[in-house]
Amino acid sequence: MKGIRKKIYILDTSALLSYIEDEEGSDIVETLLIEAENKKIIIWVAFVSLTEVFYITLQEKGETEAKKRLELIQSLAINIEESNEDLNLRAARFKAKNRISLADAYIAALCEKYNGILVHKDPKFKSILPAIREYGLPYKK
Repeated sequence: MKGIRKKIYILDTSALLSYIEDEEGSDIVETLLIEAENKKIIIWVAFVSLTEVFYITLQEKGETEAKKRLELIQSLAINIEESNEDLNLRAARFKAKNRISLADAYIAALCEKYNGILVHKDPKFKSILPAIREYGLPYKK
């Protein structure tokens, strides 16, 4: 079994919120998290997704809930990629070539860096396919 590379998944903000809020598709994210806990796959999350979860929750539910959600995310079997020169330059290239938000550019850059599969429910990512691979969750109705 040595030499077999584990699949790598990147959870974007919408996937994290889907899981936390038990929206449609949360079961898929939960299954991936269990597989990561069992060391069958690797999951990465960009630092900017934690920022987005915090500010969205802060606006909708207040600071106490926002802090609880960050603690929950940090307790999961995931790796968090902080800002660094390589990621910044990759994100800048995605942002320069595509009409996407800076946060989405960082998430796409993380997918590119690790050759990961993006787990999301954000139709804006369609504009950068096939540069990244995806596992689309059901869009909100």
